[in-house]
Amino acid sequence: MPNLKLSFFPGTSAQVALIGLEQTGAAFETVLINFAVGEHRSPGYLLINAKGKVPALQIDGRTLTENIAILTWLSRTYPDAGLLPPASDLQQEADALSDLSWCAATIHPIVTRLVLPQLFCDIEDAVPRVWELASDAMHWHARLLERRLSVQPWMLSKWSVVDAYVQWIWGESGQAGFDAADYPHLQAHAVRHRELPAVQRALARERAAFDWLRTQGFAGGPPRPPARPR
Repeated sequence: MPNLKLSFFPGTSAQVALIGLEQTGAAFETVLINFAVGEHRSPGYLLINAKGKVPALQIDGRTLTENIAILTWLSRTYPDAGLLPPASDLQQEADALSDLSWCAATIHPIVTRLVLPQLFCDIEDAVPRVWELASDAMHWHARLLERRLSVQPWMLSKWSVVDAYVQWIWGESGQAGFDAADYPHLQAHAVRHRELPAVQRALARERAAFDWLRTQGFAGGPPRPPARPR
């Protein structure tokens, strides 16, 4: 079996790859890349991932980056894990990759603007407006997700890593102050998702990472402004 090592920081979208790895049942190592001290831009880490991001999955020493690529590789390598529809069913696999792309390329950047609006405008008084526009955009996509989950328990016909990405998005949005009141099916989906053993194991790894960070003087989760800037 391949030697697997995942570079991650708790609370980031590396959580999606972490859940995927836990679901495979494969042995793997995690390496905490400490965003709090800028380790993701350090010369050592840039040799692993020149993009200065997480996740990065080292497979027998070769680095694979970006969630969609990592999850596709895991799905093809561990087909019994049910991460995505089988490659033999081209239409279903393509539909799943379409949903993952929607999460990664469209909704994820909106989440970043909710969580860290100050990164997108250097005029202090305008930062709340960045958050408000991101919130408006998130409502559009949340309504689409809510509609899908109102008629089925998972994003596809059964659980997949698409659900993991949706729930990372949903969790981060809520922590950033996004109003979740109109989305009961997304809320119920969150409860179902958290109960899965692979998800619980991944979240336990994240908690352990946060615990270690606190011993280094880091107070909590990823650096972020107060929820819902005003």
